Amino acid sequence: MLLYLDTCCFNRPYDDQTQNRIRIETEAKLALQESVRQKKTTLIWSYILDFENKYNPFHERAIAIQLWRDLAVIRVRESESILETGRDLAKLGIKSFDALHVACAIAARANIFVTTDDALLRKLRGHSDIIALPPADALAQVENWYEN
Repeated sequence: MLLYLDTCCFNRPYDDQTQNRIRIETEAKLALQESVRQKKTTLIWSYILDFENKYNPFHERAIAIQLWRDLAVIRVRESESILETGRDLAKLGIKSFDALHVACAIAARANIFVTTDDALLRKLRGHSDIIALPPADALAQVENWYEN
């Protein structure tokens, strides 16, 4: 299974863990990353992850996130096709960087685009080219929780 985690997802463990939702999403995100380490899933990385992470104001966090680049089997580079898809997604009201993340996930044929951004999830609901899920729902898909 091919997974694309966006920047907000990678940053979730650094958010306020006293909130139940954030703590649950963090645990699910960490479990997804463990599935990558164990090669049960495949991580997709993109140039837009590199770009956003480069401007992370917290140097230690940026380093920790960047290490995931080395575990990614698929790396997506900027292309005119991705930029065009990003422009089309922006017409749906999706923010520019978010649109580029989604465009990269689509280009890499991700099975699941994982994000903690509620507005982005709402805008992608029912999109024909990508399945966008929050971390816990993505983990449920990866681990086939509801297969029976």
